[in-house]
Amino acid sequence: MAHSPTHYSTTSHSPQSTARIARHPIHPMLVPFPIACFVGTLLTDIAYWRSAEMMWANFSAWLISAGVVLGLIAAIAGLVDFIGDRAIRSQRPAWPHVIGNLIVLVIATINMFIHTRDAWTSVVPWGLTLSAVTVVILIVTGWLGWSMVYRHGVGVTE
Repeated sequence: MAHSPTHYSTTSHSPQSTARIARHPIHPMLVPFPIACFVGTLLTDIAYWRSAEMMWANFSAWLISAGVVLGLIAAIAGLVDFIGDRAIRSQRPAWPHVIGNLIVLVIATINMFIHTRDAWTSVVPWGLTLSAVTVVILIVTGWLGWSMVYRHGVGVTE
């Protein structure tokens, strides 16, 4: 018997996304945008910390704000999937993925308010620190999300 490239089991019910358009899950379409914004915030925070060029602090403020808004939209789609299918909730990485991303949104929201301060105090030390923590947590939750799709088949149509 040939092995399939995916490692998820096709028991009686393959986990399916509830929030979808034309059978395409919405959540994975949305998550790259807040991730890019949060990583961009870290990079522009580092650039400001190293250069003290006001432009980088402004970029950080806009990126973190956009990331929070887009993250909330992605979270709504993810929550609809999570609540909408018991098979998704039963996946081992599902709960840590949801809780981790909730923590990311809380930290990023706090960071967004910190980035409303004047230049240096908006980035050093707390803005930069929270941006780094956000990205580290996103690496873990991104891995968990990847695992849900590619190992457990969440949202994969056969």
